[in-house]
Amino acid sequence: MAHAIPARDTSTGAGTRTQTGASGPTTPDVFGRRTHLLARWAMPLAIGLVYGYWAASIRRHGGPITGWNLLFGFMTVLAFALLWYAVRAVADRLPREGHAVLWGAFAGSALGFLYSGSGVAMFTSILASLLLAAAVTAGLYYHYATHQDAEEARAARHRTRTLTT
Repeated sequence: MAHAIPARDTSTGAGTRTQTGASGPTTPDVFGRRTHLLARWAMPLAIGLVYGYWAASIRRHGGPITGWNLLFGFMTVLAFALLWYAVRAVADRLPREGHAVLWGAFAGSALGFLYSGSGVAMFTSILASLLLAAAVTAGLYYHYATHQDAEEARAARHRTRTLTT
């Protein structure tokens, strides 16, 4: 049996399960604003911890864990998370092309840093980084272009409907 999702009460702000956009209701929001804010700040840190551990384990080449190795790992976590926050802040202000290029450059640089620490030739590291950056840029550009074009088409249909009625 299907149940209707409660609509947002705009007078009191109650009923946070749906959001109403310019073209009507959008997808349901099952988490609250606080949960989204926590995830927005915790995700880069969590991914940074994995990235820092990975960088530290590559750097020690299977040897024992030392204090310098731990320091390197935690500094890598700090640098990765801060760069993620900075890229996210700048990318939100860019058009879709710049947004995609910035995230592609970030992903390619992150891979290049890890790959260069493994002792491979610098050309191989640069080539792998450029390939990943190009793939991420192309994928994100496609995602942003298709979603933004669909949102613009929905908004145009909504404007047309309101003008004709």
